Amino acid sequence: MTTMNVSLPDGLKSFVDEQVATRGYSTSSEYVRELIRKDQEREHLRGLLLDGAASAPTAPADDAYFNALRRRVRQPRA
Repeated sequence: MTTMNVSLPDGLKSFVDEQVATRGYSTSSEYVRELIRKDQEREHLRGLLLDGAASAPTAPADDAYFNALRRRVRQPRA
């Protein structure tokens, strides 16, 4: 693992310290790593949503679609 130094104004440092203390993080680095991971997940989800929005329409997701999906999920596996 590599090291990165980040400069923060006093108000942001106080906020990070408070998050570490109240949310059960061991260190400020752990808190920042989680923020970065969540941002990566958000970016990935955003990409998936944009891909879906740009794709061609398919069959409607109506009652018949969801009933078939439920049947498929409930089928015992071989």
